[in-house]
Amino acid sequence: MSPSLAHTAARGAFFTILAQIAKIVLQLLAVVILSRLLSPHDYGLLAIVLVVVGVGEIFRDFGLTSASIQAPELTTGQRDNLFWVNAGIGVLLTVALYFLSWPIESITREAEILGVVQWLAPLFLLNGLATQHRANLSRELKFRALAITEVTATALALAAGIAAALLGAEYWALVLQQLVLGTAMLVGSVIAGRWLPRLPSRKHSIRSMLHFGWNIVATNMLIYGGSQIDTVIIGLRFGTTSLGLYNRAFQLVMTPLGQVRAPMKGVALPVLSRVQEDRPRFDTYIASAQLALGYALGIPLALLVGLAEPVVSVMLGSQWGDAAPIVRCFAIAGMLTTLSYVGYWVYLSRGLGKQLFRYTIVTTLIKAACIAVGSMFGLVGVAVAFAIAPAIAWPLSIAWLARITPMPVRRLYAGAARVLLLAGGVALAAYGTNATGLPSVASIGVGILAGGAVVGLLLVFPVFRHDLKSLVEFVKLMLTR
Repeated sequence: MSPSLAHTAARGAFFTILAQIAKIVLQLLAVVILSRLLSPHDYGLLAIVLVVVGVGEIFRDFGLTSASIQAPELTTGQRDNLFWVNAGIGVLLTVALYFLSWPIESITREAEILGVVQWLAPLFLLNGLATQHRANLSRELKFRALAITEVTATALALAAGIAAALLGAEYWALVLQQLVLGTAMLVGSVIAGRWLPRLPSRKHSIRSMLHFGWNIVATNMLIYGGSQIDTVIIGLRFGTTSLGLYNRAFQLVMTPLGQVRAPMKGVALPVLSRVQEDRPRFDTYIASAQLALGYALGIPLALLVGLAEPVVSVMLGSQWGDAAPIVRCFAIAGMLTTLSYVGYWVYLSRGLGKQLFRYTIVTTLIKAACIAVGSMFGLVGVAVAFAIAPAIAWPLSIAWLARITPMPVRRLYAGAARVLLLAGGVALAAYGTNATGLPSVASIGVGILAGGAVVGLLLVFPVFRHDLKSLVEFVKLMLTR
């Protein structure tokens, strides 16, 4: 990678990481505050509706965000046409979801869902109008503007949700939070991008992008369907209260994790697309990215595995104690899925939409089978299955990619093994402190110190010191102006 591009990537990662740290802080504040103001039933209602909204969001985007960023060249006319396609899909989905609210109410037998669905339907329009504005900011590597927009929107949405909850709005506080987030993201993206679309024109073809986008839609539908199997099964078999408990654990672990990983794609994709013909640089970037993500996210997740009980007590309150084993399973799953996440970047940057779709079929079937079996053992059984699925699928991810495109297989497997070894030691050390009988806050502090001691001990080995040196060099690039 050229020095200038490496610096751009590092600076982009820097602003993206700062934004995600801020968003995670806001997300944790939401968990801590709203969990004490709202009930599991309230969260269960929203979780059911967001399953439907999530399906529509895949079609609303239509893969055109990735198509726009990945395209070697993008004319102004093509960008305008992509905007109107996303906006049009947003309008259609808004109308469709509004009229689907009655069938959804009938299926779920929850009268409150009718109004929730109807009020959340405009999210499709808001997000459709914002799609290409955000894609254009990523394509032009304006990561600082994206970061500011995301953090501001998240803060405004959280403030609105807390205010409504304090006024006794119950689940409507969560609805308001979603609507404020969508509106603020649209306004912020338009202001930051300083671009207004012109009318669509047939002179600027986007057929190839639509074709690429369709493959991404099919893939994302499989990914999303697989990710919602647990939600659907719990909602149907165990009810909204159990679903709310499961959802709170998910929000505590997987949502902040997703807020870190997903936006990093916006940094990685344009950079990987530019260096994809230079294999040594491409391989180095992929291997370094896996280590950076693995260590940066794996160590906190390992601490959470060992300290699930005191963390739940502090973050959610004693009434949510049953969420602790679910949180532990989510943390394990988060570590495993993070290690395979860079493979997703490779598929997108090299335009391997069809191959990604086929691979996703396999991983979705693996997860569906695990969840189906796990559900026979109750709510915790589903959570255990959620962690087992990526343990089976992760080793397949690198091998599958290596069959269709050049990949630094040995470096990726070796790097992942080091990350898992360190994370396992940290988790065991932190878990061992639970027997001290200390108050929750003190137990967390002691557990973090124990995990840190394990990291220090492993740095005795040259291979871990080399990894640390590589990460430090990357941080220096991020901080260099």
